[in-house]
Amino acid sequence: MEEFMSRINEVALENNGFIKTSQIEEIGLSRPMIKKLVDKGFLEKVARGIYILKNEIADEYALLQTRCKYAVFSYGTALFLSGLSDRTPHIYDISIPQGANISTLKNDEISIRCHYVQPDVFELGITEVKSPQGATVKVYDRERCICDLIREKNQIDMQLYTGAIKDYFKSKPNHRKLLKYGKVFGIEDQIRTYMEVL
Repeated sequence: MEEFMSRINEVALENNGFIKTSQIEEIGLSRPMIKKLVDKGFLEKVARGIYILKNEIADEYALLQTRCKYAVFSYGTALFLSGLSDRTPHIYDISIPQGANISTLKNDEISIRCHYVQPDVFELGITEVKSPQGATVKVYDRERCICDLIREKNQIDMQLYTGAIKDYFKSKPNHRKLLKYGKVFGIEDQIRTYMEVL
């Protein structure tokens, strides 16, 4: 059993502390054996088919992405993770490609706000950052966030909007990337206006 546990540890470490049923089965353990590991306290079930090692605390950001491989943190959540907002999200903003099925997340009543994105622009600006607990998670980069804010201005909290725009232009803005994204979304003129003003 020690050998199995050391393999489980390795896989969990590679996956932000999580291991799926399918990964444990690949190591060579059956489902009844997985149940025994849970009963003995070696593993803890945190979601359907997902476990963490004993004495670990589940990283909510990483867990959400483990449960939904399409999810990319966006809008207010991405702003927080990228340092453009100090507002800790109570509802996770995630973007997924149109047509992706996330019914399991919705059924579990996780606090998420889902943004469906055209598949041709879904991957634009995806990068990785560390969550507050240190897990590596996928987010839209700062420039993509700014474009999304400008495009959805009427649906964004005004305080969050103005704070993020000001902070972005005060920090090291990447004008070329911002304009490149702006062109893709058809908001290049609005971005140029912000660049002149700020």
